[in-house]
Amino acid sequence: MPKGKPNKRYTPEFKIKVVETMHREKLSYRETARQFDICDHDRVAAWERIYLEEGAEGLCIERRGRKSTGRPPKIKKEEDLIAEVQRLRAENAYLKKLNALVAERVRQEKKHE
Repeated sequence: MPKGKPNKRYTPEFKIKVVETMHREKLSYRETARQFDICDHDRVAAWERIYLEEGAEGLCIERRGRKSTGRPPKIKKEEDLIAEVQRLRAENAYLKKLNALVAERVRQEKKHE
């Protein structure tokens, strides 16, 4: 692919027309590519495979780029969730007590001034 030249994009309607014409007229991939001015006959083969496997709707799906292979979401068990809730409640209670102690100390320091 020459630098600076963007990839040619084809509409789903065009892809469907290409595949259906190829089947109707019993053309080869190369003949079909030549007739519709498509640079790569392998592109026509890929469209036909998608058309046969998924139907016409399959040609409407954007398939550019890599698929996401991120980590699967971590599924927590009920026991883990209960333990986490208990830990967070204890942490919350601790912070409330600490906040009350700090507020009391500030009040006493203001009294002594």
